[in-house]
Amino acid sequence: MDMTDKYIGRMLDNRYEILEKIGSGGMAVVYKARCHRLNRLVAIKILKDELAGDAEFRRRFHSESQAVAMLSHPNIVAVYDVARSGDVEYIVMELIEGITLKQYINRKGVLNWKEALHFSTQVCKALSHAHSRGIIHRDIKPHNIMICKDGSVKVADFGIARLQSTQNTLTQEALGSVHYISPEQAKGGQVDARSDLYSLGVVMYEMLTGHLPFEGDSAVSVAIQHISAIPLMPRDINPDIPRGLEAITMRAMEPDLNLRYASADEMLHDLEEFRKNPAIEFNYPGVLNARGGAEPTRAVPTSAIARAEHNLPKPVRTPRRELSKEEYVKSNRRASRTAGLIGIFAIIVFLIFIFVFMWNYYLKDMIFPQEETVTIPRFIGQTYDSISKNPDYAKYYTFSVTEEFDEAEPGTVIAQSPQPDRTRVVPATGLIEIELTVSKGAEPNITMPNLINIDYREAQVQLANMNLNLDIKLEGKYNKDVTKDFVIATIPGPGEPLGKGGIVYITYSLGPEIKMTEVPDCTGEILTAAIIRLEGYKLGYEIVREHSPNVAKDVVISQDLVPGTKVEEGTVVVLIVSDGPVEPVTPTPDEEPYIPAGPTIPETASPEPTETPEPSLPFGAVLPQYAR
Repeated sequence: MDMTDKYIGRMLDNRYEILEKIGSGGMAVVYKARCHRLNRLVAIKILKDELAGDAEFRRRFHSESQAVAMLSHPNIVAVYDVARSGDVEYIVMELIEGITLKQYINRKGVLNWKEALHFSTQVCKALSHAHSRGIIHRDIKPHNIMICKDGSVKVADFGIARLQSTQNTLTQEALGSVHYISPEQAKGGQVDARSDLYSLGVVMYEMLTGHLPFEGDSAVSVAIQHISAIPLMPRDINPDIPRGLEAITMRAMEPDLNLRYASADEMLHDLEEFRKNPAIEFNYPGVLNARGGAEPTRAVPTSAIARAEHNLPKPVRTPRRELSKEEYVKSNRRASRTAGLIGIFAIIVFLIFIFVFMWNYYLKDMIFPQEETVTIPRFIGQTYDSISKNPDYAKYYTFSVTEEFDEAEPGTVIAQSPQPDRTRVVPATGLIEIELTVSKGAEPNITMPNLINIDYREAQVQLANMNLNLDIKLEGKYNKDVTKDFVIATIPGPGEPLGKGGIVYITYSLGPEIKMTEVPDCTGEILTAAIIRLEGYKLGYEIVREHSPNVAKDVVISQDLVPGTKVEEGTVVVLIVSDGPVEPVTPTPDEEPYIPAGPTIPETASPEPTETPEPSLPFGAVLPQYAR
């Protein structure tokens, strides 16, 4: 951590804690910070002190930044807040975990055209969104394009370039951006959305070729080339670039505003068409046909050069002082000695040059005989069958072959590694390994299979087995007519063309939508009223009757679900309904009363009756009937 930085450890607005410095530009310094209110990491861009002191600049800084904060797009770095804390003007932005496109290009050199197409399409989408809201970037370059860990792209510093353009002239400090500016920016003219597209074209040129279209020792020389020169065609540098992508790049870089893409949407349309069919060719007027014309370059507007040179810092001249006679003599002596030393040095350099030349071309081979070397022939354009049967090739080369779809005839070599005309030392095995890419012929028209009414997971497997590197997007929707997890629809639809690396949208069923309702309290209600109430809550019911001495007939005694509980619509509520008290059973007049059977008395001889005294009973006692 840089403890010498005055902002490290500082808390802005009692919310943002500055943790570390992560970058610096012409206008501001960028820090990593923590938002204590939302507990998340953010990036904070703090305006430099010399700019923060300008009241007019601060006003424009706020208005431009607040306009950008209205943008919301997955390919644009989000701006969360624009504020001032004491004397500090700052912007709070989304913290991107990744590297800049410039760093990526520096690491890889020439990008694969598929990668370049992937990045360019996302930047174009970001520009389309910003332009639709009246915001022009003005400084599109790889340094302002972030590559996230998931491979997605985010464009940074929207709207800030308008402020920066008022601070910088075409000096050496501006050399990083001047490689990507449009001709109208170099002339100091009116800038619109097409200027961003020119800059995107330059970024595409750099990704595809590994080179900038124009180089120079100063910002002025580069700017003048943007105005007047025609760059080398990308395929002249890298023949592997498809013609369609070259055409899109050069149309975006067209100096004539009338021939350049009119909008980001128009350019995005061509990028999508190329993505669907990499063999497509576009017939654009302008730069693509300039090489066939009589005039190889355009006239240089002298007014633009004068205006650019006027912005350069003027050298400071100091008045020359007259030398005395002694100083003049000393000066001549020093000059003579210097001239003598320079002469000796030149002779030594010349002798070293002669020795190096003799060593490389004569002496080294005489003293240290070199190994046998061969120059790699050009296999591209030949058929692999003829190469494999050539006895001259068999002496020095062994081949490994990969096949790809291509417009060339099947069996024709379309690429090789090492490249032709390269010198290689013959190894001890006597064979140099050559990697050949052979055409399988034109890619067949692949169409979208019918995935309707199959499980969406099985649909994903089917698409993956097509080996098209498709980007599959899933979306679930409630549907009562289609089985849960089964596909409802796809984009593209069944039978429509399906390109390599394309996007497929699959909509599948989540089943019927589950709706919740509340259980009402039906206790104590008449049965018919309780049923009407349950139906109003979209609930089912089941009736169980039981006798109750305390509850009137057809009145709800209780229910199985607790009132107020949230349940799915259609849930059955069991109602316990009174059937009234139990009615006693009484015999009818025609029936004989039931007399329970007593014990059987054996028949014996009856003793003679004897006279016994009647028992003495208390007053009021009642005897059983059978005893009377």
